Amino acid sequence: MTVIVRDFRPEDAVSVSRVRRAILPFLVTTEEAVLFGFESANPAKKYRLLIAEKDGEIIGTAHVGIAYEASEPGQSFVTPHIHPDHRGQGAGALILRAAEEHLAAAGALTVYAWALDNPHSRRFARKHGYRPTRSAVFQRLDLAAGTLPPPPALPAGVELRTARDFEADPLPLFRADAEATSDEPSDIAVELEDYEDWCRHTWSNPLLDRELTTVVVVDGEVAAFTAAQTDGATRYASGMTGTLRAHRGRGLAKLAKADSLRRARAAGYTDAFTSNDADNGPMLAINTWFGYQVCATEVRHVRTLG
Repeated sequence: MTVIVRDFRPEDAVSVSRVRRAILPFLVTTEEAVLFGFESANPAKKYRLLIAEKDGEIIGTAHVGIAYEASEPGQSFVTPHIHPDHRGQGAGALILRAAEEHLAAAGALTVYAWALDNPHSRRFARKHGYRPTRSAVFQRLDLAAGTLPPPPALPAGVELRTARDFEADPLPLFRADAEATSDEPSDIAVELEDYEDWCRHTWSNPLLDRELTTVVVVDGEVAAFTAAQTDGATRYASGMTGTLRAHRGRGLAKLAKADSLRRARAAGYTDAFTSNDADNGPMLAINTWFGYQVCATEVRHVRTLG
């Protein structure tokens, strides 16, 4: 029984989506999204989707690339995941080595990797020279059986719209996303500056549900938003929630999430997921208010290449 590491092929999309759901059940993914991520990657990303295969069966994957939107050059990422039924067979080490060799050849100086917070993953990270830097928590909300709190009152001058209302010109949403993303807690400082690139990989992402994405508008200007991702069936995720600096402290993020979650439930979605940096107290408090419960923790790790 031999494990090999190879590059993704389009016909792998169904298997990759199935493996991802088994490894990370709190993420929303589809076959279409797997193909989109592979086909729409910016060339500057040097992106590879690596596959770990054993006797013809896909047992693991790894996203690999350069953090081309980072303000500091030389930063990169890898996210290796091996199916729980196939751990301890060397697949993780093989796929990680292939990823690091690719990144080093692409000019990367440091590589960041997320790992689930469990004894196996912690041992694996230490063994391969990675040290922890920060944590993130995944949370789940039962939309089918749970009870959402009453929505906050809509302040004067505030409107609730959807991303669908911006299809003719999504530039205001790009600007809002860029500002909110730049203030997100992260090891890699990101600056979204390329509108065309954002349109290709964010606005056109098949997981983005424009109907369920709520945009808070104050006096005609975008002030806050929550980006909804769905699988078109039962699963909903908050891809990003942000408030522009000039409007923070007014409860607009809670307003956006309340509206989106209620409409998601009405549309038949039964499971809502979100993730936040473990130190992002304000957003964690908002999610607790909605009734989200922590379902997993990931730890960010870093290693210097060379």
